Amino acid sequence: MTLDPQGWATALAALLGVLALILLAGGLARRAGLAPRAGQGRLTLEESLPLDARRRLVLVRVEGRALLLLTGGGQDQVVGWLPPDAGAAP
Repeated sequence: MTLDPQGWATALAALLGVLALILLAGGLARRAGLAPRAGQGRLTLEESLPLDARRRLVLVRVEGRALLLLTGGGQDQVVGWLPPDAGAAP
């Protein structure tokens, strides 16, 4: 079954309407405090680098300071806090 041009226009308008409602609901949720704003939390994941099949280096920002973690393997380890200028986001 094929749609005529009016059917395509109706389908496109419905799709755009649904997308607009989703964006509006997301904005309202952020304003109401139900959804966090991007980068607004105290703890953010900056970067993650897989070393092998089990281990991974993770750069985490905690209240403006950068922390390097080694996860996987036998146990997770804190490698250390990075100097303020070394862990700055680009």
